[in-house]
Amino acid sequence: MEDLEGGVDFLADERKKAQFDLESMKILWAGGQHRFQVADRMARLVASDPAFKKDDRVRLERKELFKNTLRKACHAWKRITELRLTEEEASQLRFFVDEPAFTDLHWGMFIPAIKGQGTEEQQHKWLPLAYRMQIIGCYAQTELGHGSNVQGLETTATFDSETDEFVINSPTLTSSKWWPGGLGKVSTHGIVYARLIIDGKEHGVHGFIVQLRSLDDHLPLPGITVGDIGMKFGNGAYNTMDNGVMRFDHVRIPRDQMLMRVLQVTREGKVLQSDIPRQLIYGTMVYVRQTIVYDASRALSKAVCIATRYSAVRRQFGPKNGPETQVIDYKTQQSRLFPLIASAYAFRVVGDWLKWLYTDVTERLQANDFSTLPEAHACTAGLKSLTTSVTADAIEECRKLCGGHGYLCSSGLPELFAVYVPACTYEGDNVVLLLQVARFLMKTVSQLGSGKQPVGTIAYMGRAENLLQTRCSVQKAEDWLNPAIVLEAFEARSVRMSVACAKSLSQFSNPEEGFLELSADLAGAAVAHIQLIVVSKFIERLQQDISGDGVKEQLETLCSVYALSILGKHLGDFLSTSCITPKQASLANDLLRSLFSKMRPNAIALVDAFNYTDHFLGSVLGRYDGNVYPKLYEEAWKDPLNDSVIPDGFHDYIRPMLKRQVRTSRL
Repeated sequence: MEDLEGGVDFLADERKKAQFDLESMKILWAGGQHRFQVADRMARLVASDPAFKKDDRVRLERKELFKNTLRKACHAWKRITELRLTEEEASQLRFFVDEPAFTDLHWGMFIPAIKGQGTEEQQHKWLPLAYRMQIIGCYAQTELGHGSNVQGLETTATFDSETDEFVINSPTLTSSKWWPGGLGKVSTHGIVYARLIIDGKEHGVHGFIVQLRSLDDHLPLPGITVGDIGMKFGNGAYNTMDNGVMRFDHVRIPRDQMLMRVLQVTREGKVLQSDIPRQLIYGTMVYVRQTIVYDASRALSKAVCIATRYSAVRRQFGPKNGPETQVIDYKTQQSRLFPLIASAYAFRVVGDWLKWLYTDVTERLQANDFSTLPEAHACTAGLKSLTTSVTADAIEECRKLCGGHGYLCSSGLPELFAVYVPACTYEGDNVVLLLQVARFLMKTVSQLGSGKQPVGTIAYMGRAENLLQTRCSVQKAEDWLNPAIVLEAFEARSVRMSVACAKSLSQFSNPEEGFLELSADLAGAAVAHIQLIVVSKFIERLQQDISGDGVKEQLETLCSVYALSILGKHLGDFLSTSCITPKQASLANDLLRSLFSKMRPNAIALVDAFNYTDHFLGSVLGRYDGNVYPKLYEEAWKDPLNDSVIPDGFHDYIRPMLKRQVRTSRL
């Protein structure tokens, strides 16, 4: 994406090796011509604006770092309004600014919650204020004592029929809201989740719009104690966000500030179920989780772009008299790096498919069709868990693939890792989510004989009888290139693991006790099911129109590399459930090795297709032009420690020690 401005492109020879049309791949990665143009324009707009400079972020003190983030968020909003950007353009601009900020929660959680759970009147009142940023909102659900277990939240909202108000209260220390981004220092309002209590009776956890700070002087309103929860993992990273703590001491809000699209409380304190089904709430969850899956492909692609470019630049060992070997030519490097490139593409494909799923589910819900909701819920929960876990591990693997230099903050990888890892615990802890998927799988298995046909991503379970019997037909390595054979092996593995768990569960007189005892096996069955979804959606994408010379061939290679690398990683599953034989596993490994050789000439072009600016990558190792070493050297001298030749503290500590040693040595 870079304009080299007369500089040397040290990766030019690599780029010439590409066997496909790069521009077509860029458009495919972006999700179409329009999305490509918007992303490209916004990325360049951000990269060319000095106000968005970020290369000093890891060196700033927390207060300075946070103030800098506020400045950038304000500048971004100024550009959005001046240029009259569309919602899509504004969202892309914020993404390329690449700095966690209160605006992420305002646009990503606060507004969608009001849209999804507010009545028309509430939307009419609050959304215009939020869209103009005349109020700034956060999403206050998680508490000090409860995160994933939403039903266990302790904050209360008690209805006072005399004043027509709800009284929001934090009865215990553990009921303190803890973690909401934007809450610590910025938000004026929050969607606060609390237990609804009327006349001493509980009615579950619901959302309430609560003003937190004065719109005049920004001080917390009476009864509200609020602050920041402190430094988090890494330099810069998520420390740009004011994750907060908040306690309520009998704070009163008007009755009409409970989000009442699904459940209403009348003036008399009656609880009414509206004719809008409560399942619509899940639509918001599906939306949030599909954005997380899409973001996983972005974070993973960023890391593999850095690692791939640097692997082509770095040379180590090799023939005595010739040039040293490029690290990317070592099979050990390829076997670790190339499956990660394939995973980035796989997650992008499944992320695009989830956008379609969200639209489909929403349309069905509005037509009172809830038939696909449990499957969509399990699918998005599982994909959120799988893609974020894989991406977090992959960023760390990319750091190791860059050798020692990957450990430098200037590589961009330590900060990317620190920014990304919380995705494994926010919006549902990844292991808890796998167990939710497992429950859905067990229910599906239990209904197999009932004539109720499984739908969507679970439809293959309807063929369980056949899949429990099938034997893989692979006889030579190339047979593994057949998508039908790959798909059948993944389906058989998933069915057999789920059925085995169901059989083990049936041995327990108390199913809940069994679920706890077998939870590790159940989580494994869930992973098998989710990996199957990713493989099947990648295969489906290859059956659709793909334009551009050589693009389809590259995607076919990537799909095979993704599937076979998973098969290698989870070989125990495939062998122990007799889905394949040891000989077939060996052939899959042979094919995978030859596919790495096929990927090798295209590696740089495959990561160029992500179309990332150097500003966005924020990595000396991942520079578009490959001019790594002079820039690393230059970067080192910018560290504040190099402001003086003799360090602060030398005269107080080092000099006396040296002098003492000199005297001692003369004795």
